[in-house]
Amino acid sequence: MIPAAYLRVFQPLDAFERDEQRHWERYLEERARAGVVPPAYRDRQTAAGLGFLAPVGAERAEVRVVGGVTYLSPWRLRMRVLAAILAFREARPMELWDRMVPKRVARRAARELRTIRRHSPRAVSFVHESLWHVPIRWFVLFRDEERRLDLDPEGRLRLRYRTTIRRAMRRAENAVPILRRSELGSIGELILDLHQWMAQFEPRSIVELDYGGLTRMMSWDELDDDRSARDIQHALDLLQKLEFPRSAEVYQGVLERWAEVRQLESMN
Repeated sequence: MIPAAYLRVFQPLDAFERDEQRHWERYLEERARAGVVPPAYRDRQTAAGLGFLAPVGAERAEVRVVGGVTYLSPWRLRMRVLAAILAFREARPMELWDRMVPKRVARRAARELRTIRRHSPRAVSFVHESLWHVPIRWFVLFRDEERRLDLDPEGRLRLRYRTTIRRAMRRAENAVPILRRSELGSIGELILDLHQWMAQFEPRSIVELDYGGLTRMMSWDELDDDRSARDIQHALDLLQKLEFPRSAEVYQGVLERWAEVRQLESMN
């Protein structure tokens, strides 16, 4: 599996509409009995004989219990796959892109995605996924004290940041005007997109940055030394004080750190 990091929103169970809340209540009961079940996929071929994996089975979710409150982040796999098909065709990332996702497949994906959103206006993806690296803009939403490095139940390294959605949105609001006054205005627009995404969720929600599979490519020392959220906040503070050379130096250090991690993609 390709290593990926995740930015997830978790909503309280009681914030979902009643029908969906009942579904998640049943899911939590089954999860307690059977444990966490990995997602299932099936091959879907295109007319050219190439294909991709599509999710099958019931909708699942990531679950967190914080302060005695149960929060869920639905996977929404079908919606994410449809959006990825359209993004792949728009990006044209490889020579065979048109055979991988022919125009007919893209039209069908767009039609199905519109149908989902028409029938469920609140159907929104709870997850942003990034292959091979953590996008620098994600770190704007967090502070160093919200960082946790530990081992999961299987003994694997796990690094996560977690905060309330109110704090994350406020940090995004503060960062955008600072960036717009600099040469990094385009990053400000990307952070504004994150703010608009988070604004769709219940205000009691929490936001989590999960390094996910990236931790398999990094040692404990590398993860322990990685303080990207702290460094990005420091760069923003310097930028606000108009200390441009120092801000650029700190920001460049974070870029170089993640460029080294992302280079592993070309080795695979």
